[in-house]
Amino acid sequence: MIQGNITGLFLLLFVPDFSMAAEIELNDVINALETPFKSQTEISERIHDFRADFLQKSHIASIGRTQHGQGTVSFKFVTSPAHESSLAKFRWQYREPSIQEIISDGQTLWVYLPENRQVIESDITKIDAQQGENPVTFLSGLGNLSQDFSINWGFPRIVESGGYRLLLEPRRKSQFIQQITVIVSEVAVNSWLEQRKTGEIFPILTTLVTDPSGNRTEIEFRDVQVNQELADQSFSFERPEGVELVNPSAQMSF
Repeated sequence: MIQGNITGLFLLLFVPDFSMAAEIELNDVINALETPFKSQTEISERIHDFRADFLQKSHIASIGRTQHGQGTVSFKFVTSPAHESSLAKFRWQYREPSIQEIISDGQTLWVYLPENRQVIESDITKIDAQQGENPVTFLSGLGNLSQDFSINWGFPRIVESGGYRLLLEPRRKSQFIQQITVIVSEVAVNSWLEQRKTGEIFPILTTLVTDPSGNRTEIEFRDVQVNQELADQSFSFERPEGVELVNPSAQMSF
């Protein structure tokens, strides 16, 4: 009997506490996600830039094939009074499955394929016209996701890695996105709830984009560093000698 009581006490002491999770409301998670990127947010509470490692898993539905990639990503958010959220400069540097870079200085988008000695150059404003719909520029619009997407809880709501699952569906029909699943950091949400504080913790752990054809691209962010005062020169591209400039209508692999 004593042994049974001790065992029961042990189990009670180590029952996971879901009380805090049960109190979390959808708007709490959305606010923790959007607030660091809104131009109206106090400067000290914003995320101005970030650098991270990433792991990418892309599933091609038509052939049932999954491809893995990895690399580093940098973003710099530039405040614009004309926009509810900041504009973004970015640089995705892939090491696998092949070496390539996707770069934008906020005006031009370059997709550099060094192995092919080619670069695809596009006007980013034409892509930004569909900013909420295009996975290439999705992270550029983090401050106004609620405007571009209908946001609800995903299932299951709580993930083992310590985050909350949101399901985003475009408010208008998109040729790029059927839905996006975003895992929002529990630490970022708690910081928002307890202190109404943002700007120190990058709120996204993982994104999963599903297109209307059933293709899926999942990106996990690791070792994220925020507000590193990244230089503007990091987001420009000068075409190396011997690299061919390819028509933007050419197929791009992300």
